[in-house]
This record gives sequence, structure tokens and C-alpha cells, in this order.
Amino acid sequence: MNSTKIREKFLKFFETKGHKIVTSSSLIPAEDPTLLFTNAGMNQFKDIFLGSETRSYNRATSMQKCVRAGGKHNDLDQVGFTPKHLTFFEMMGNFSFGDYFKKEAIEFAWEFLTKEMKIDAKRLVVSIYETDDDAFDIWTKQIGIPEEKMFRLGKADNFWQMGDTGPCGPCSEIHIDYGIKCNDPNCNPSCDCGRYLEIWNLVFMQFNRSVSGKLTPLTKTGIDTGMGFERLSMIMQDKKSIFETDMFTAIINKTEQLTSKSYAKSDDKTKAAFHVLADHVRSSSLLISDGCTPSNEGRGYVLRKIIRRAALFAQKLSNDNKLFAQLSQEFINTMSPIFPELKTAETLILKLLQNEIDRFSVNLITGQSILEKFMSNNKKSKMLSGEQVFKLYDTYGFPPELTRLIAQEKNFDVDMKGFEVEMKKQQEQSGKKKTTEAIDFEIPQEIETEFVGYDELENKSKITFVKKVLDPRSESRMTQGLKKGTSSPESNFAWIVTEQTPFYVESGGQEGDSGFITINKKTFTVLELKKINKAVAVKIRIEKEDKIKVGDIAHCAIDHYYRINTSKNHTATHLLQAALVQVVGGQIKQAGSLVNDKHLRFDFNHHEGLSKDQSKETFNVIEKIEQLVNQKIQENIKLKTFNTTLEKAKDSGVTAIFGEKYNPENVRVVQIPGFSAELCGGTHLQSTGEIGVFKIISESALSTGVRRILAVTGPEALKLFQQNFRTTKTLSEQFKSKPGEVLQAVARQQKQLEESLRQIKQLKKQSLRSQIPNWIKQIETINNVPFLFLELEDLTNPELKEICVELENKQPGFFFAISKKQSEDQFNFVGYLSKKAKKTIDLKKLSIHLRNNYGIKGGGNPILIQGGSTNYSNKIK
Repeated sequence: MNSTKIREKFLKFFETKGHKIVTSSSLIPAEDPTLLFTNAGMNQFKDIFLGSETRSYNRATSMQKCVRAGGKHNDLDQVGFTPKHLTFFEMMGNFSFGDYFKKEAIEFAWEFLTKEMKIDAKRLVVSIYETDDDAFDIWTKQIGIPEEKMFRLGKADNFWQMGDTGPCGPCSEIHIDYGIKCNDPNCNPSCDCGRYLEIWNLVFMQFNRSVSGKLTPLTKTGIDTGMGFERLSMIMQDKKSIFETDMFTAIINKTEQLTSKSYAKSDDKTKAAFHVLADHVRSSSLLISDGCTPSNEGRGYVLRKIIRRAALFAQKLSNDNKLFAQLSQEFINTMSPIFPELKTAETLILKLLQNEIDRFSVNLITGQSILEKFMSNNKKSKMLSGEQVFKLYDTYGFPPELTRLIAQEKNFDVDMKGFEVEMKKQQEQSGKKKTTEAIDFEIPQEIETEFVGYDELENKSKITFVKKVLDPRSESRMTQGLKKGTSSPESNFAWIVTEQTPFYVESGGQEGDSGFITINKKTFTVLELKKINKAVAVKIRIEKEDKIKVGDIAHCAIDHYYRINTSKNHTATHLLQAALVQVVGGQIKQAGSLVNDKHLRFDFNHHEGLSKDQSKETFNVIEKIEQLVNQKIQENIKLKTFNTTLEKAKDSGVTAIFGEKYNPENVRVVQIPGFSAELCGGTHLQSTGEIGVFKIISESALSTGVRRILAVTGPEALKLFQQNFRTTKTLSEQFKSKPGEVLQAVARQQKQLEESLRQIKQLKKQSLRSQIPNWIKQIETINNVPFLFLELEDLTNPELKEICVELENKQPGFFFAISKKQSEDQFNFVGYLSKKAKKTIDLKKLSIHLRNNYGIKGGGNPILIQGGSTNYSNKIK
């Protein structure tokens, strides 16, 4: 049975059982810092299991894209060397949200495998959590599994959780028994002998694990199942390896064609290279299509590791560094009917992959050479030190996993603990900023705040929650002991929650509102806004005499000027994204944004700068984007906002905001008719004309494959135009030219200056050469070496070196020339030694002597040292 048929049968089966077919979510989890990548089918249903979200259905089924290559669930090192491990795979799943539980989940799984897939029941065995007697009884008494085919296993095997925190529970796994003989008499599905292959994991969601590790029963139990699509295909196609299934046929065949190597005739090591490329091209292509780009941190670093690991294995098959990108093209051509996002991002995927491979290719050759030297030096210990592994990572971009892989092939161990120590040192030296302090209190789940800020800029509402907290500075004073004569601290903070609020909390790239809140006739400035569960908490500073309690009425008022200018920038961001797609291409995908009252920042995935004339027209791309956005502003298009389902929004081509999480049952669409439509919960204008004007300040590279645009609108744009006008007018008057000719006037002046500087340099050189005869006379012989010490002014090191070379042509020797800067107490120096005197004087030792004894920094080689320092007069004396 081919994979297409398996996919159809699975979804159809559960649809007939009352399950809603739900589209796979992105590989980049929305607003979930606990996950690097989507690693299970239940990720997109997490809030339903937690009880903080509801849907119109209580049964669902999906084919979820998953990546397991970092964090808790990491299969990267095993990929290529086993018949079942992948970094990217599809997880087939069925879910119950407070509807059915263990009995039905077990019955559905057994029916699908034995009836729909027609797998021989005699080949199946089951494992359960060691204390789960309910599941044991269902399997043995209702399904009829013999007790000898039931295995009770511990937490490591049969208790599942998505991450360090979140929904979790005992599980029951279904395995294929291949009947392979094992030397362990207690062999069970947890054994790695190869006898058992897990097919399906049925998770019985019963608990929520907190940060402290505490398990709290869920208000509603649920079912989360996961079955590897590739593994099921392997079984149904009677293959010994996932890589022999029809899902990998096109990539394997293309690899054979491009490398002139036969997969079937290859040894295990060569086949491993085929496997790595086949898997990694899937995961990297799909990660890029979902908005991930290579970088040195987080998700981007994992993607970079995947690509660089592929580059290493590609070397084993071909010297062509275009191999990986060509395989990606094949994957896109083959799988875009299933994953249309591949075709949309095709150009970006191919460019990013090729750029990353090209960048690493040079380092790969150099790094491997250095690694070989390390291994040669460490022959006795057969161990690479943490410092060596770190140098390969820091200097040559070798992920430690890659170093370990190469080392293992040579039977070397790697000191990973030592590497982590070096990494920690670097992180401490980099001085990364600490994240903001977390809220150390909870707001009851039943307390909710209704946001009315779309229509109201101020309102009166009842206070439903008050939490007073101590000012950290006051707390510090109390801890240290108050000085004599000082009173106890009077300034503290309070967090206030009201039934309704006009205040917008930072979300979707838009910064939160500023404003004021009046309680008991006293007005407080809003210091901070937080969304906690479904409540909006407002932070204010209070005094001892402020008596605020639940039930009081709060008058909340937004800073109108801040809100309107923020809305100008937010609406302009929507225009900008639509203009980028129209001018540059449909592959443009938002990679982050920031909107406030001063400016807008828009990050997007693209492989090259916009200064290039991609449109093949007479003005550059940035100008064309600006013109298009301003055209839509001048058209004064009235915005439309409405709510719909996520499915309907996607079907109509609505764009989603990067990193935003949506309730599939109710999403808000902000539409600029005829030009833009996005899912967005932010605040906007009534019409585009209110923006006034739009101006791009800069466009630059943020990281590999990610560009950033900074722009201003309204008052800030006007301020920029006025500033530029004043500058142009001043220059026009100074150069006595028309405003439109200022650039030409500046260019002429610059050319004249360059010519003057050239002439000065020439005259200076002639003047110095004229002094050579006088300096020759000053040379004295010390220990049989002609020596000259020169003190000069305002010369560069290349100029000092040139003087030394001129002197050497007349009389070889040792020359030490110093140049003092007239305006500062600084100097630079050059020490120059003729080759004839190289054996007499060691310039490197002299350089070390100057640094250690006089603090004069420098360095070089046996015939030339150079450097500089401050405190000229003292050090020369």
C-alpha cells in the first residue's frame, strides 16, 4: 500500500468515527517558548487539554508535521544509522477533548491496524504504564490480547509529556514483533535488540506538569495518540528501513543520478550518507518554508546543524557542493502537492540552503584539517579536549555534534563537559541581557477581562483582582537594614485587574498601550501591562495611604496620541507586507515585527537585499515598495475588520502574523480591501489615509536569510522630511547650488578633496625621502648591527614601514620608527630588521618585552613588528 493511500485511509477512518480533520500546524510553535519545534500532533491542541481554549468539536484527527532535532526530543545523532529514526516525520494522530477515553482510544487503534491496514494481530504486542490496570484490563479482557503479549514498563517508556511542562499522562504503545532472537531473557519493547518496533503511542492525558514538576489532574481527561506515518508505511510496504519506502524513492533516485552511485550496491557507511541527505533535505526545506532560517541561536542553530551535518555526509558521495540544494529541488517538486508551502518558498529555500552550504564548505575543509591535527596530537589519549571542540565550533562553525561524529569514525572520544564549560565562559563574557522578571503570583482562572479597546479609548469598570507587591529597591533597603533616621518604605506597586479594559497588551509585535487609571479620585500612571490567563493586569505605583480593593471602580484612559501613532505604524505594516509580496514575490514570509508610536520594524525571510533591481525597472525595489504603500495611503481605503474561522480565513488567502497564536474557531481579520488581508488582534486606523505618509529608513540583513526594514509614518515621517529638507537647504546654500544638484556638488567637492589629499601625500613622501641621507648619517652600530631610532609625527605604520625599506636599500640594519599623534598622547611604531641581521636580533622577543614591561602592544614576525600605545612621553623616556 503506497503512502498516499495510507494517508487517505487514516484520515477517512477517523472522520467516520466523528473526528474533525484538522490541518497540520507550522513546525514553528506559536507563542510556546517551551518548544523548539512542533514535535507531536498534540502541540496545536495543548491549550484545549489545559482547559484554556475550546473548540466546536471534541474529537480531532491530523497528519502533523514534526521535527525532533533539538531539546528534549532529539533524534539527530541517530539519523542515518538506524532504519527508523528521522529528524522530520509526520505524526498521525487522533484526539479526544473530554469526550472518549482509554476504552475507545484502544478500540479505534486496534480496529484501524487490524481491519483497515490488515496487519496480522499475532504480530502485535502492547506495552502499558506499570501501574495502569485500567488499560491492562481493556487490552486483555475486551480486545483479547494474551497476557504474555502485554508488558508493564516504567516512566521512561510509558509515561508521556510534550515538554518539561504541560499536559501529560500514562500511555500504551502498540509494537510490531519481528521475532528476532535476543540474548536477554527479559527482552521487551524497551530493548534495543531490534525485535520490536513501536507503531502507535496512545497517550491518556490525565495531568498537567508545572515548572516545579508537580502533577495536577486535568479538569477534563483527553486522548492524544501518535503514530509515525513513515513507520507505518515501512510496515505496509514490507520494507526493512523507512528509507526504502515510496516517500524516499524520488530523493534516493535523484541522489543516485547526481552522484553516479548505486544505493542498492553501497556499503552501510555509504547508505548512511544517502539516508542523512534524504532526511535532512526534508527537514531543512520544510523548516525554512515555515519561517526558520539558519542562525547561531535557538531554532536557527538547530537548522544550521542539520544543514552542516548534511554537508559533511554529502562529501562522502560527491564533491559537488550543489548536491544538497538540487535534492531540495527534487523534494519540492515531489512533495509540494502535500506541502504547498514548499512551492511558495521555493526560491528562498534553494538560495538559503546553497548559501549555507557555500559558507560552510570552506570552513569544512579547514576545520577538518585542524581536527586531524588535534587527533594527531592526541593519539595517546584518543580524546579531543573541550577547548579543541570549542575552537572548532567558535572559529570554524563546527557544531560539537559534527566534531563528535567525525571523531567517532576515528575511534576518538570527545570531552563534551569541557566544551560546555568553554561555552559557558563565552556566554558570560558576551554579557547577554537577562530576561525580564517573571510574575510571581497567579490570577484565578475564572477571572477574565473583556478587551473593549477597539471601540473605546477609556471606560469605567469594576476591579476584580488586586495584588500588592513590594518595590524591589525598598525590599533591598529592608534586607540591608534601614539607616538611622529613615522611615520604612512607602512606595510599592499594585497589579489591578478590571472586568473590562481599553488597554492593549503587547502581542503580535505591537507594543502595549500607555495611559492612566483613576481609582478613588486618584490618578495613577500605567507602568506595565500583562496578560495572565484571560485577565489583563495593570501595574501601578501606590503609596501607603492608597486603599485599593476588589469592587472599586477604575476609570481607565489610554494615551490617545500614543495609541493613534502606534495604529498608524501597525496599519502601515500591513501595507508594507502586502507591498513586499507584490513587488518582491509571494515567497516573502514575516519573521517578526515591532510596532510602537515612533516607528515600525518588519523582519522577513528573503535571500538577498532589496537594493538590487529585481523588478528590472528604472528605480530600485525599495522606492517601488514605498511608492506602492503611499499610493494606498493616498487612496484612503477604509479598513474592514471581521471575525471568522481559521479555516475559512486561510481558504480566502488571509495572511497570518508570525508567532501569533489563533483560536481556529474565532480569528479576527483586518482587511484593506483589494490589497491586504491579515489575521491580527492589534489596533488599527479607520482608513489608510490617516497614516499620512510612509518612509523607509533602512533595509538591512538581520541574519542569514532574514532582512529587516525600519520605517516611520505620520509625525515621525514629517519630522524626518523636515530634517532632511533643512540639511539639503543648508548644503544648497553652502555649495551655491540648486537643492536638486546638491549631490553633484558634494561629489565634486569630494573629488577635489581626494585630489588634494593625494597631492599632500605625494609631497609628504618626497619630503620624507629627502631626509633619508640625514637619517643615514645618524645610524650607529651596536653589537655589529647598524641601528637607527626615529621619532616622527602623524605618520601611519605603512608610511613608517616605507621609510624603513628606503633606509634598508641604503644601509641594511635594524630600524625602530615611532610616530606621535600631534593632537593626542598616543603613538604607533614599526620595528624593521634586515634579513641579514635576522639571526642577531629576535623581534618577537622584543615585542613581548615591550608589552610585558612597558604596556606597548604589538606583534608581527621575525623581520617586522608593529603596534602602538598611549602615554607617549613616559614610555619613550
